[in-house]
Amino acid sequence: MSAFSYDLIGDVQQMLRYQFMVHAFEAGTLIAIVAGIVGYLVVLRRSAFAAHALAHTGFAGAAGAVLLGVNPVFGLLLFTTVSGSAMATLGRRAAHRDVEIGTVLAFMLGLGLLFINLYRGGVATETYSILFGEILGISGDAVLLTLEAFVVLLLVLAVVYRPLLFSALDEDVAEAKGLSILLLGVIFMLLVAVAVSMAVQVVGVLLVFSLMVTPAAIAVRLSNRPGYAIAISIGVALGATWAGLFVAWYEPYPVSFFITSIVFALYLAVRASQALAEWAGKRNRAMSITSRLRKLLRKSDPRGT
Repeated sequence: MSAFSYDLIGDVQQMLRYQFMVHAFEAGTLIAIVAGIVGYLVVLRRSAFAAHALAHTGFAGAAGAVLLGVNPVFGLLLFTTVSGSAMATLGRRAAHRDVEIGTVLAFMLGLGLLFINLYRGGVATETYSILFGEILGISGDAVLLTLEAFVVLLLVLAVVYRPLLFSALDEDVAEAKGLSILLLGVIFMLLVAVAVSMAVQVVGVLLVFSLMVTPAAIAVRLSNRPGYAIAISIGVALGATWAGLFVAWYEPYPVSFFITSIVFALYLAVRASQALAEWAGKRNRAMSITSRLRKLLRKSDPRGT
């Protein structure tokens, strides 16, 4: 923690002298971009519950990895990818997958509880960081792993983006055009699994919605064009991550708290501004109708009163 000064450029230069802050900004940037893109597809496909469930099943994998003395991220990736594939296979269509997701989620949470109890050292620090995120503790190796996952995920997205977008808008029409809904569902859930595993490093399992869903939820309210909406989603995720890291430099509180608070405040602001604009529009229409009625009444009155 450092004292705040009004020399923001100097403050940024000072915090970037520390390697752990450099790693945090590097990983945070990569993860925010991925969360912004995949999160848009999650919201568009109405699969927020799936992202939430994968985050929690990933916790079971992290706990199992800690029990075996392995990096928790590997357990997280393994369990989210296996669970995502199972959810997509059991529930063929995204709109009717809640029961399958809940079933897999319950089983994986039970495994997580078992792994925690089998770990003789109690609740491990690594597992705690998976629950709530610990971006300031990301190592250089973890940044490299995040970069590799980032590149692979973007390459896959570049290939399947249009079919995924098409099926998200209308699964029936996409299937009629010859697209395999089951295959696209599996690919989508695997992409979400990797994105969730990356996002957990920043905000943790319990707060993964803040990066995976909320920026995209803001974006779809501001634009109905996919390209613009994805850009907005990435911008919100990046801005919140950078701002959260910057504020955490001065305050002794978790970075994930600041990130979630920022995106939540932005979401409330967008909802409030749209509600205000809608109210103003209705008021203007009502006033216009009233004005027209008065003009008609004046014309129909022979005395002109």
